[in-house]
Amino acid sequence: MNYNFDEIIDRRNTDSYKYDKCKEVFGTDDILPMWVADMDFRTPQFVFDAIYRRCEHPVLGYTSISKDYFSVISAWINKQHQWQTEEEWMGFMPGIVPGLSFAVQAYTDADAEVIVQPPVYHPFMYSVQKNGRKLVYNPLKVADGRFEMDFDDLESKITPKTKLLLLCNPHNPGGCVWDKDTLVRLAEICAKHNIVVISDEIHADMALPGYKHIPFASVSETAKNIAVTYMAPSKTFNMPALIASYYVISNPELRDKLKRFLERNDVANGNVFAYEATKAVYLQGDEWRKQMLAYVQGNVDYMVDFLAKHVPQIKPMIPEASFLVFLNCKGLEMGGDDLQKFFVQNVKIGMNDGRMFGPGGEGYMRMNVACPRSTVEEAMNRIKNALS
Repeated sequence: MNYNFDEIIDRRNTDSYKYDKCKEVFGTDDILPMWVADMDFRTPQFVFDAIYRRCEHPVLGYTSISKDYFSVISAWINKQHQWQTEEEWMGFMPGIVPGLSFAVQAYTDADAEVIVQPPVYHPFMYSVQKNGRKLVYNPLKVADGRFEMDFDDLESKITPKTKLLLLCNPHNPGGCVWDKDTLVRLAEICAKHNIVVISDEIHADMALPGYKHIPFASVSETAKNIAVTYMAPSKTFNMPALIASYYVISNPELRDKLKRFLERNDVANGNVFAYEATKAVYLQGDEWRKQMLAYVQGNVDYMVDFLAKHVPQIKPMIPEASFLVFLNCKGLEMGGDDLQKFFVQNVKIGMNDGRMFGPGGEGYMRMNVACPRSTVEEAMNRIKNALS
């Protein structure tokens, strides 16, 4: 089956965060919204079919996790990422962003230090700060147009109070697929200092053509023993509203700590539609996923080519995974709030200001290209026209 990703779907007035919050966030709704990280593509029909089938039963009572839920997840991970997981390693997680806060609370005391690697998805920072732990930055370096980890800086920041490192794998907003050597070295450093690594791998299934995601826990026995992995089908199959995340933890001590925390706070179970949708996408969705990624790659290629020809002042960090593009706009020579104001008021595009991702994000904007090609074309022409 050939899926149509060129379809224009009107999402306004549906309580869509991306569309219906523009006025509140940007001061106007007269913009192309290319900020929130969901897709403007139609959620695949097999998701709805699974929900409809469940709705044929007339009672939506208290529901336990179906017996085949974790076996389906394990089979998907084993096939897609060659990571041999076990069902007993897994548990439901009510969202990866809440999961970051849960990990901070479950694995650290009040005086602990938690390392993040900015620029990075902004909840990494506030999950530490809102829980009263000390936030420690290990900034990424830019080399040949992509991010790299700075291991010398990392080792210099570690103290006896450092208990966690939050890893974004693949990276958001930079789109990096971390290679095995990088992940092995990170594991060795963290294990040496008894640091647990929380690996957010929500974009795991979105490595673009030519790239391969590597789960952190799979790279070595050392990594396996210190890893807490979070995954979800929600980004890949455009169903974040269902809240369908889960954890994978092979170390029984780490697993039991998190499991006890979730049970103690009564957040260890999800909803029946998340269970059914997850099974549906992992059993039926691989062809849709491949076609979607090929389409997103086409959008990225179009953007990269257009900017090189017409707006060389903006240099995209070419993503290796996902549909988010980190745009280096330093060539526009606009500082502070001026860059965001320019894109909102002059270009009329709503994007994420790079500063929200922490140190190193200054002068960047994050654009979501999981949309019809016509939207990307419109965005590029708006940028070109505003600058000329």
